[in-house]
Amino acid sequence: MAITRFAPSPTGYLHIGGLRTALYSYLWAKKTNGEFKLRIEDTDQARNSEDAVKAILEAFEWVGMHSDSQIEYQSKRTDIYKKYIDQLLDEGKAYRCYMSREELDALREKQMAAKITTHYDGTWRPEDGKELPSIPEGVEPVIRIKAPKDEIIKFDDGIKGKMRFTADQVDDFVIARANGMPTYNFVVAIDDALMGMTDVLRGDDHLSNTPKQIVVYKLLGFDIPKFYHIPMINNPSGKKLSKRDGAMDVMQYKRDGYLPEALLNFLVRLGWSHGDQEIFSMDEMLELFDPSNINKSASAYNTEKLNWLNAHYIKNVSNDRLAKELEYHGCNIHGHDKKEMVLDLCKERVNTLVELKDGIENILNVPTSYDKKGSKKFIKEGTIDMLRSYIELLKNSDQELHLACDIEAITKPFIVENGLKFPQLFQPIRIALTGGTQAPSVYDIVAILGVDETIKRIETAISKNFDL
Repeated sequence: MAITRFAPSPTGYLHIGGLRTALYSYLWAKKTNGEFKLRIEDTDQARNSEDAVKAILEAFEWVGMHSDSQIEYQSKRTDIYKKYIDQLLDEGKAYRCYMSREELDALREKQMAAKITTHYDGTWRPEDGKELPSIPEGVEPVIRIKAPKDEIIKFDDGIKGKMRFTADQVDDFVIARANGMPTYNFVVAIDDALMGMTDVLRGDDHLSNTPKQIVVYKLLGFDIPKFYHIPMINNPSGKKLSKRDGAMDVMQYKRDGYLPEALLNFLVRLGWSHGDQEIFSMDEMLELFDPSNINKSASAYNTEKLNWLNAHYIKNVSNDRLAKELEYHGCNIHGHDKKEMVLDLCKERVNTLVELKDGIENILNVPTSYDKKGSKKFIKEGTIDMLRSYIELLKNSDQELHLACDIEAITKPFIVENGLKFPQLFQPIRIALTGGTQAPSVYDIVAILGVDETIKRIETAISKNFDL
């Protein structure tokens, strides 16, 4: 039974890489009948944003990945951190360091000049037989942990395999700043231990933090979780993902018309696979996912793949669901008597809900203008007379004209009898009905609009001479 977490910092919105990490953590917990927990790491008061907190929670609500326990906020746990800082001080496992910022900068410059790895030199580290400097006036100390000097820190990463860090890669790092605020690596280790984490899945940009956190675990006697460091998502060129490539606020994907199940399906495949399978329901993800099968190398973001998946889900969810989703985008077709017909027609041609909305409105809304380029191309001498003849055909037909096949049954003989090619009739009608030449089958459009509305729109276009 795995207990996992996702722990974003509310200094910005939840981005796509974070959501993928959360998804992997969620799947592993649920697959093993464990728990998935959410923690907001909001100790950076200067950079925290309430709007970012709301956006993060909104994103998790949208994709349906809920915390199995109360959401934890680090800002409300400062007494807990202070307790453990005091414990380490009392046990001689941490100490106060009075080195000033200027002294630290000078030390760093000296080490860089000597071409050695910059590190704290242990000036204030208490040791047997060592005399510490006099405490300077006016300097508030930081608290440093007494990291092991000779120990090699090892752990088995679930993705990267055996990892090894020497003591000089850790040194005596700060666990509390001069203002008393605890630092990231300290509070993360405390929180993960107290929240019972058995497995920590996170981006491999955190790999260098792991040995420091293991030091905290060991000095406080906590169990060390299993770590999985997930490679980054790159753009198609292999570089860091930017907003242009897709590294944007997760909720922007909703605004752009993506379904949450399509986005999750897309993300699960960015770094993990099961044979050649591309489409995964949540049940299939839960059945098949194992973090040890996450790729060791970075994955490449692919907008075309995301659009293909989203188109698949749009075609396969219910029309009632689509109608509900379209409300968010300002398109309400619940009460339309041809709702099923218009959705069935338009959803076959789109990649996003925004495109679906545009396609529906292109049919249902009366055009306010006509595409000039299309009109010049398709409105020729004799076109108006031909359209008037077609109007008469619609008016005088003794057949029921409710379905696309009904329209087709009377239109094809009309084309043959008048010696027309299909575009000669259909493109002028498309322009009259929708304002442009890019639209679905005329038979379907007429069936959706009905004969009376079709006639009215064609007559209006004729009266305006197609804005020529």
